Amino acid sequence: MNTLIALIVGAATFYLGYSFYAKRIDEKIIKSDPKKATPAKMYMDGVDFSPASRNILYGYQFKSIAAAGPIVGAITAAGLWGWLPALLWLILGVTFVGWVQDYSAMMMAARRDGDSISAIAYKLVSPRSRTILLIFLFLYLLLIAGAFGNLLAGVLTNPTIPLGITMLALAGLLGGQMLYRWKMDIAVVTIVTVGLTLLVIALGPVAAVQGAVKGFNGWLDALNANQPIVSLFDPTAAAYAGGFVNIKVSYVFWLTFVAVFSYLGAALPVWRYAQPVNYVGFWIMALTILGGALGAAIAFFVKPELANFALPAFKVWDAGVKGTLQPLWPMLFVTIACGAISGWHALVSTVGTARQLENETDALPVGAGSMFSEMLLGVLALMAVSVAGKGVGAAAFATGVGNFLSIFGLDPKYGSALALAAFVIIVITVMQLVIRFMRVALTEALGDAMPIMRNLHVGTITSLVCMFLVVLTGTFVYLWQLFGGANQLMASLALMLVTLWLVSERRNALYAALPMLFMYVTTIAANLVTAWNLWAGVVQPGLGKANYEVVVFGGLLMIAIALLLVLLALFIGWDAWQSYSRMKSQQRAGVEAPA
Repeated sequence: MNTLIALIVGAATFYLGYSFYAKRIDEKIIKSDPKKATPAKMYMDGVDFSPASRNILYGYQFKSIAAAGPIVGAITAAGLWGWLPALLWLILGVTFVGWVQDYSAMMMAARRDGDSISAIAYKLVSPRSRTILLIFLFLYLLLIAGAFGNLLAGVLTNPTIPLGITMLALAGLLGGQMLYRWKMDIAVVTIVTVGLTLLVIALGPVAAVQGAVKGFNGWLDALNANQPIVSLFDPTAAAYAGGFVNIKVSYVFWLTFVAVFSYLGAALPVWRYAQPVNYVGFWIMALTILGGALGAAIAFFVKPELANFALPAFKVWDAGVKGTLQPLWPMLFVTIACGAISGWHALVSTVGTARQLENETDALPVGAGSMFSEMLLGVLALMAVSVAGKGVGAAAFATGVGNFLSIFGLDPKYGSALALAAFVIIVITVMQLVIRFMRVALTEALGDAMPIMRNLHVGTITSLVCMFLVVLTGTFVYLWQLFGGANQLMASLALMLVTLWLVSERRNALYAALPMLFMYVTTIAANLVTAWNLWAGVVQPGLGKANYEVVVFGGLLMIAIALLLVLLALFIGWDAWQSYSRMKSQQRAGVEAPA
């Protein structure tokens, strides 16, 4: 296998899946109508409901859904089971499951006056399901925040990265000021903000800059006599000596940096920070992805050693170690949390993009197009690690893309710095939305009983404190897979609502119902496997041993969350089945189901 074939397979999946399946569903079942008024036009308030062109919405949707999942997930899966299972799931998942959820959830919300997922559950299923779903949503978002927070804090300790990300934040503030206060041309704003950010990212690998950042990290760690604040046991991380991950002061500092970045994105006016930061980040990400993909294709002809896969196509059926389980099914399908299917996308599609559709016919290129595009990002990450044959996470992605960019004469260390910065930008800009959504879920769930939770700052800080708790007591590989399990379970619940909506509209629901059933069963099984792994690999070895209190508490916390998510999903599934039965009975009796 080589990079050129992988790119051809990815491009063919995009073209065939979009042109011959997605378009057919749109034309025959959903029947998007250019004459139908969208919620953006009916309820235009300039805040949530605001019509935007399909080109702008495509960029918004793609930047909002593309995070760590298609990169870390694809790389982790390839390392555990081989590149072939990962590639097959990326292709089959996006074709038959991923775009189905993103596009259908968007159209469902657009056809139901821009309702959120919880509001749709209230109307289509039951009031109880709305309450259960809000609890599920908060826990699910908490796991995303924990997984992303850990990733970001770990990567930011790399001395080549912090300066560029700090510049991104400053460029966002500058861009908002230039665009909305000084009324400057968008082209000028783009050149200045993106140019400055790229320049500072390029300074990251410079020896003097690296030395300064290393010195700063060393000074921080010395505050605790270079001893870890806590050691977390990770039985699957061979890269860590003795199976321990050491949490030091520098790690906590950069986790706090992530929290401040996310707080600004959640609390400041969107034009002041979040929107311009995302805009600058989009250009950095786009340049990296396009350059890496083009370099990977050209490498096949001019530098074959950078194009041939070194990683095995298939490794083992069960990649578990030390008494833990990592069977191909169901764990592959939650390890690759994005690129094939992601519940996060349903939140973005409903409460975000559906309220900005200028025309119903825009939903297909925006919703389905963005999902197929994210699949290509997953394929690029898979190529990056498969060519190198080693490495994990962001570091493997950066090394591989840096090698692809070297085709254009760019020193691999600068290409790797750009790719690593793009990875951090992808994740940290989505992290803002995660904290914002957590705050909204808290307000909806607790606002009546605890009015203080309606306060923007209280809700945001509470969400960030919960994120810290999960990160500093969780175990990393299981936190990622638990996030993946929650994410895919959220996807199955979103598809469940889509199925009920289609049934209520007397439309053929099989295209959504079949993937929903697969994801529902698979992700419940995966959460149970993860709970077992946490007990067997994390909690049980620590019971009765000194200095294991934190890891035991973290393991028990993760087990409790995993089992609670399963229980909540079963409750919603039962309520959904009753709602489905009620709808079918009413339809047989010739009575319309309630909206």
